[in-house]
Amino acid sequence: MAAKPEDSTPLYQQLARNLRSHIHDGSLKAGNTLPSERALTAMTGMSRITVRKGIDELIREGLLFRKQGSGTFVAKRIEAPVSELSSFSDDAKARGEDSAVIWIIKTYALPTEDEANALGIPASIEVVRLGRVRLSGGEPLAIEHAVVPAKFLPDLSAVKGSLYEALTANGAKPVSGTQRIRAALATPTEAGILCIEEKAEILRIERSSKSEDGEILEYTRSAYRGDRYDFVSQLVVGAGGNPR
Repeated sequence: MAAKPEDSTPLYQQLARNLRSHIHDGSLKAGNTLPSERALTAMTGMSRITVRKGIDELIREGLLFRKQGSGTFVAKRIEAPVSELSSFSDDAKARGEDSAVIWIIKTYALPTEDEANALGIPASIEVVRLGRVRLSGGEPLAIEHAVVPAKFLPDLSAVKGSLYEALTANGAKPVSGTQRIRAALATPTEAGILCIEEKAEILRIERSSKSEDGEILEYTRSAYRGDRYDFVSQLVVGAGGNPR
């Protein structure tokens, strides 16, 4: 961890490089707690300001994250399949993590014109409007805003953690869907909610799902932390050609 006197690289960058190497070679594993700034100062002989600057660089890279009151941890990249229709709750459960929700809004309302078009309903049809922060392992990972035709969720109290679970319980199980993902930068509000820096990279996702009879059940717009998520798909050779 200590700096090399013969190395002209700024000290904080040397520390970041050393920590990065320990993460990549597995000496520091995902979920491990980083030594405190005071401990790293003693280990490296660097000032506390320099140590903090080196840690901040790795936080910007997504290799580390801070949890207020708990310390700094090695981040775990989450691989989320894009070819499967699954909920945030199901994905967290598959990783062996507990998911949680912080509600922003949960109410009945009329849809905007764009929302009505996305759901394939008249703008006069009532919808359920759901806004929430999704957490996994106690860490905020995504902000979701969903609209659902009210007939599929006549009882708002039934929506607790998983929207898909509530829909299925009401006889409206999602069986297919479409999803669009694009890169973007976090707004100040999104950054504050997700505990990331303003203009940090996020993934904006638009998703709609359908029931077995083809009715559109939901239209959801989400902001996922780009430093924590990799969306992965399996590729196969198409019927008409060879891979290039």
